[in-house]
Amino acid sequence: MASKSSKILAGLVVLAGVGAATAWALTKPSPRPDADWANLGTPDLVKGEQVIWAGGCVSCHAATGATGEAVKVLSGGRALPSPFGTFHIPNISSDPHAGIGSWTLAQFGNAMTRGVGPEGEHLYPSFPYGSYARMTPADVNNLFGYIKTLPASSNVAPPHELGFPFNIRLAVGGWKLLYFNDKPRVQLANADDKVKRGQYLVEGPGHCGECHTPRDALGGLKTNLWLAGGPNPEGKGSIPNITPGGKVKDWSEADMVNYFQTGFTPDFDSVGGQMAEVQQNLAHLPQADLEAISAYLKAVPAR
Repeated sequence: MASKSSKILAGLVVLAGVGAATAWALTKPSPRPDADWANLGTPDLVKGEQVIWAGGCVSCHAATGATGEAVKVLSGGRALPSPFGTFHIPNISSDPHAGIGSWTLAQFGNAMTRGVGPEGEHLYPSFPYGSYARMTPADVNNLFGYIKTLPASSNVAPPHELGFPFNIRLAVGGWKLLYFNDKPRVQLANADDKVKRGQYLVEGPGHCGECHTPRDALGGLKTNLWLAGGPNPEGKGSIPNITPGGKVKDWSEADMVNYFQTGFTPDFDSVGGQMAEVQQNLAHLPQADLEAISAYLKAVPAR
């Protein structure tokens, strides 16, 4: 009898081990191949600056209240409340100790496009790598090169304030298994080059869907409601529907471009709330990119 019990126990241990190994294989951090970051050449700093504005990096990573050139000091430290706890945005300045000055391009690229930190750890998706996954290695290289030209800061952000089980980084692997991919958010038939450029900017570096798309209980985007608006992920107010069936349904592409450039709506209202910083960032982009974003927003399915 004891022998039979021992065999059952041993079998359960083996099954548990196989299950754990399978779970790890499915959810372990998955960086991109080194070849993706090789032979990219000297970064184009002009394009790198455009990426930083398209991505709104300064809106999160600059110090609270920073204005003018001070927004380019990416010292981090802002608190980002969420239903899962409070995240503290890290220093991504060129400081080699407090920031990312000692990182390699591969480390930066894997953080941006795979949510994998420099030590091979999962990063929390409060950092929108779920969108940045669509960025090209060339744009990542240009962005990294430009960040390295910006001022260093020795500020060290406090640790995240997360309760169990959200403080278990391994669980992020399960979240990625459910939600993470680098496929287009929507399929657009017969899209021309302008719309494709807009799709890249909105779905990739612009990460517009991170706020303008509703989320489920686990924080995953409800992609069947892409850009349809919903509760503010930071917990205050709501974010508007920006599909052709929502708030901007009567706006022309020219109206959208003017809004991005000036902050004024077609009825002479002005941008407000969190969108004010987004608009200020977008105003730095070339008009052709703003036209591309507008064309894409007119082309997505109405909700």
